[in-house]
Amino acid sequence: MNITRRTLTFAGLSLLAGTAISPAYAEFGEGGLQLGADLEDFWIATDAYIYGYPLVTMEMTRRVMTNVAELKGTRGPMGHIIKLRQYPDSSFKDVTAPNADTLYTTSWLDVGKEPYVLSVPDMNGRYFLLPMLDGWTNVFQVPGKRTTGTAAQTYAITAPGWSGKLPDGVTKYESPTNIVWLLGRIYCTGTPEDYAEVHKLQDEFKLVPLSAYGKDYTPPAGKVDPSIDMKTAVRDQVNRLTAVEYFTLLAELMKTNPPSDADAPALERFERIGLVAGKDFDASKLKADFQKRIPTVGFDRIMLQFKVNSQVKNMNGWAFTTKTGLYGTDYLMRALVTAIGLGANRPQDAVYPTSQKDAHERAYDGRKNYVIHFDKGKAPPVSGFWSITMYDENYFFVANPINRYSISPRQDLKYNADGSLDLFLQHESPGAGKESNWLPAPAGKFLLMLRMYWPNENDPSIIDATWTIPPVEVRS
Repeated sequence: MNITRRTLTFAGLSLLAGTAISPAYAEFGEGGLQLGADLEDFWIATDAYIYGYPLVTMEMTRRVMTNVAELKGTRGPMGHIIKLRQYPDSSFKDVTAPNADTLYTTSWLDVGKEPYVLSVPDMNGRYFLLPMLDGWTNVFQVPGKRTTGTAAQTYAITAPGWSGKLPDGVTKYESPTNIVWLLGRIYCTGTPEDYAEVHKLQDEFKLVPLSAYGKDYTPPAGKVDPSIDMKTAVRDQVNRLTAVEYFTLLAELMKTNPPSDADAPALERFERIGLVAGKDFDASKLKADFQKRIPTVGFDRIMLQFKVNSQVKNMNGWAFTTKTGLYGTDYLMRALVTAIGLGANRPQDAVYPTSQKDAHERAYDGRKNYVIHFDKGKAPPVSGFWSITMYDENYFFVANPINRYSISPRQDLKYNADGSLDLFLQHESPGAGKESNWLPAPAGKFLLMLRMYWPNENDPSIIDATWTIPPVEVRS
């Protein structure tokens, strides 16, 4: 085998990261995978796999979420507004890492035939954001309290290059792709009274094709495709595609979801393996002897970034990145966020540190009692809100006697005499006097996520990672 410096560097990073390497890597040795002169083609193919991972994942997600005849839970036909009416509980398994801070108001659109017009009611000062993602997972627009205020507003979401006329008072938002995912979030305290207020607002949202604007309109029922797998997780569905299936789908999607101009150098390289923007995939150019290994190695390279990418920060047991929402040509980061947090916001809107271990690199164990301590004035500096969410080891909510899945200042938290704050993370109640500050944990392993919405614009310490996230410590 012709070993290149790139091969050695990548293998070295894998070992330094201490991550588990798939069998595909082990075969890059004596008597293993012999690529020879085809090594360059192999790396180009895995680069192309990484490049296309967001677009393929978005399409597979869209298929599953819209493959229904009518609105049902988290799913709805294309062009319908999906309105989640309450926070999920521990029985909810549709998506990993659900949130119990904002109620989703979402829709999947195809703006290729004509624009869609979104009318937003007066939100009466309530925090909300309406990120719009293109097919490559870039947040191309994000109206909301931070950017456009809370007064009533109307937008036309158009296809790339659309140049028609819009009604007065309608702002044009041009999508870079035909696929658009509107992933709106509205803050809600979760009380019956606040649920009712948010439901009223949700019902005032309107979404119609431009040709139906100003007219009575009922979105058509969806058509169910029985061939679509509605049970297997989307990531697993993507990962089980063969290389030929994957690149064939990617090429088809690129016809209506064009790459950006900045992608030209990468696309020039990908022509060598038969992937050309605007054309069908030419499978004859993809070497048969390494096709089976491309998806495995490609996905391993994506997940390895969590360990070795310098843009992933680690602080007191918390890992996070502020390179989300807009990715440019950082294809590895874009693919990583797709794999572990599809739909992530721009950092100006939200940053999501996660913690799998305490500050001493010990996995969390529900048999122990933990505390996170915020000194006076050292809570997350946000203009929106912050919360800490508890998950089991599979990123699902934890059943508990007080039905509390996240904790934040919207609860009646009790502060210490010196103004500092202690939050208790444990399986058993810390006692009646401390239950207001209790985030219940499972009896076994658990994970944490700190959500920080709208980092304070006058204090950039969250985005530049100079604000220190406190460690989670075992308490006696």
